[in-house]
Amino acid sequence: MNDNLPVVKTFDSNYSTSFYNDGKVINDPIHGHIRLDAYTINVMDTVQFQRLRDLKQLGSAYYVFPGASHNRFEHSIGVSHLAHVLIERFQKDQPELRITDDEVKCVTLAGLCHDLGHGPYSHIFDNEFMPLARPGLEWSHEQASEMMLKYLIDDNNIDIESDQLDLIKDLIAGIPRSRSQREDRGFLFDIVANKKNSVDVDKFDYIERDTHNIGLRSSYDVKRLLMFSRVVDNEICYHHKEVYNIYEMFHTRYSLHKRIYTHRVGKAIELMITDALLYADPYLHISEAVDDPEEYVNLTDDILRVIERSKVPDLAKSREIMKRLRTRDLYKFVDEFLLPIELITHVTKDTISAKEIIAYQTDGDDLQEEDVIVSWTKINYAMKDQNPVDSIRFFSKFNEHESFTIPKQQVSYMIPSQFEEVVIRVFTRNPAKTSRIQKAFRKLLKKIMPSNTQTEPSAALALPNDYADIMRAKRTRSNSIQEKSNEIK
Repeated sequence: MNDNLPVVKTFDSNYSTSFYNDGKVINDPIHGHIRLDAYTINVMDTVQFQRLRDLKQLGSAYYVFPGASHNRFEHSIGVSHLAHVLIERFQKDQPELRITDDEVKCVTLAGLCHDLGHGPYSHIFDNEFMPLARPGLEWSHEQASEMMLKYLIDDNNIDIESDQLDLIKDLIAGIPRSRSQREDRGFLFDIVANKKNSVDVDKFDYIERDTHNIGLRSSYDVKRLLMFSRVVDNEICYHHKEVYNIYEMFHTRYSLHKRIYTHRVGKAIELMITDALLYADPYLHISEAVDDPEEYVNLTDDILRVIERSKVPDLAKSREIMKRLRTRDLYKFVDEFLLPIELITHVTKDTISAKEIIAYQTDGDDLQEEDVIVSWTKINYAMKDQNPVDSIRFFSKFNEHESFTIPKQQVSYMIPSQFEEVVIRVFTRNPAKTSRIQKAFRKLLKKIMPSNTQTEPSAALALPNDYADIMRAKRTRSNSIQEKSNEIK
């Protein structure tokens, strides 16, 4: 172990012990002991913030990875802590920036409140449910965070100036509303939600927290990025030797998306939850809650339990889906196709859809459009198809006052040349039709693929001809075991 590496302090030992009177110290499994100031506690001890205890950070992944039980609550505290550590270090190490105590406060609170607007099961709500429940509505959880922040402040009489509130909202958005007003404070907007290159403390926390809870090992070191950074020409830059560490961070993020966030079974459960919410929406008016903070504050992951506890006929379809989820009678993954970059403009959501797939069924397959779900997933390095490191500036140990970019060929020839992939996945609501849908899907692919392409679905995913018989025998064995178990009881 290198004893010469700098240590990022969790709280300053020079603080007076009086902070125990108006603040708190909590022990976080990721960042250790965190000191929370009085103004942070005032925001945390509200109904609006405590709601985050009831929102799973990883949504449906908890049904696949039992360790993924952490919530938006602890993540938000972690982001607030890292934002505070970083802005305070800049204030201390670079006095020429003239960072005010108000700016420290606003950056800290922006980190704390950046996820106030998430809905049930996090990204399922805003990415899957809302676009289908209210098509055409321009809505995001970031907008909801602003709405909930204002509601939190008004409802709890939090003492904060209007210009501070505006700054906090802008820091959460990552962009100042008036560029001229804060033109010389651009670096502040790099901390919580960095729109220039996506390197921010939100990412620092969730990558470490998610890998820790799921049981994965991460090779990148967030503490080094916090320490080996400084503001140069109004933006946060990093020591040149941290360039590969940053690539490791983006690769870890990609790996989490590939292996965890878009896990096949997790995605199938995500689709089930979406269907359950959509069937329940006309009765429970779930999607209308986004218009009213007093309604939205009560909308959490518990909505699924509300559906399960209900007796009304209007929620029967939703209850049926939830029963399937509880008994592990899940929607079934059918097949997937990794779209080559040269075919992205050729293959669209119109050319591969549920309607198009069932058009290629064999006589007697009895495939219906509602049997098939087509999911398009983009996985990248957080900046669409761009290399985010191209937008990051670095400084040298010989001159920390000038910044520069580092081309990837000066880092490693093992860095990818493509930074986004598109995966087309097919699922079915009726597992008994899995093999029939896969055959139809592969017929469709063969028809629409250009004749000169060699790309085809993975042979490893091809179902055997007797797949239906195999699954039928498996269900019979399972039912037999259950019957014997009941007889013993």
